[in-house]
Amino acid sequence: MNEKAPGPIEMEPIGYVENDYLEPVYNEKVYQTVSKIILKDELAEGLQRIEDFEKLYVLFHFSKSKDFKLVQRRRYDGEISGVFACRSPHRPNGIGLTLVELVKVEGNVLHVKGLDAINGTPVLDIKPYIKKIEEGSD
Repeated sequence: MNEKAPGPIEMEPIGYVENDYLEPVYNEKVYQTVSKIILKDELAEGLQRIEDFEKLYVLFHFSKSKDFKLVQRRRYDGEISGVFACRSPHRPNGIGLTLVELVKVEGNVLHVKGLDAINGTPVLDIKPYIKKIEEGSD
């Protein structure tokens, strides 16, 4: 099999996370906490009608995670699994994905509940959660 992967991909953060979590440790309380996502001012117009959605996917970069293991222990159940079968921040590309509840929007600031990212985490993208599409229903 001939694997031809493209070269490096460059991305610029669209903003960053602001909350009280300073270290990347597993903490169930984070899912009940409201965090802020501060978007770059020049991207604020892209938030138009985001209030149409109760939930959002937030993609972010695990900027403090410098290594990865292909096999590791899952945080939530303690089972050993491959990196692609767990939610560990120790990943080959360090990309995080979390489904959050949108609480409110103030200009270029999103207030979201349930974001499992630490203070200062670079945000790469935000996408709406659309129940019909996600569940495959009509």
